[in-house]
Amino acid sequence: MNTVLLVVLTLAIIVVGGYVVYLIIDLRVTIKSLKVFMATTEETLKPTLEELQLTLKSTRKITDNVGIVTDDIKNLTGSVREIGDNVKLISTNVSKLASISATEAPALKAGIKAGVEYLVKNLFARGKHIQ
Repeated sequence: MNTVLLVVLTLAIIVVGGYVVYLIIDLRVTIKSLKVFMATTEETLKPTLEELQLTLKSTRKITDNVGIVTDDIKNLTGSVREIGDNVKLISTNVSKLASISATEAPALKAGIKAGVEYLVKNLFARGKHIQ
């Protein structure tokens, strides 16, 4: 019985050994496939990562430019507000000038008329004295 047990044990060890050898060979094939996959993945990821870095740089530039444009727009709106205030001031001054002119125009006309009449009378009066 010991011999049968020894034969069975030997056969079991040979089968297990064969299976381990098969597993080692299969593991080597799997490792080679994994290495090829990793190399391929690395090669395809390199350009993608470089493009991603360029995209991030471009995005950073755009956000910086957006900040600059925002500041420029703030300055522009401030200038437009100042222009609006100046136009309002000019409009007020023109309005005041128009109302002053409307009230002073008849007085100015009367003053000019009186001055011209006085000048004409004095010129004719002198003309009579000179002759």
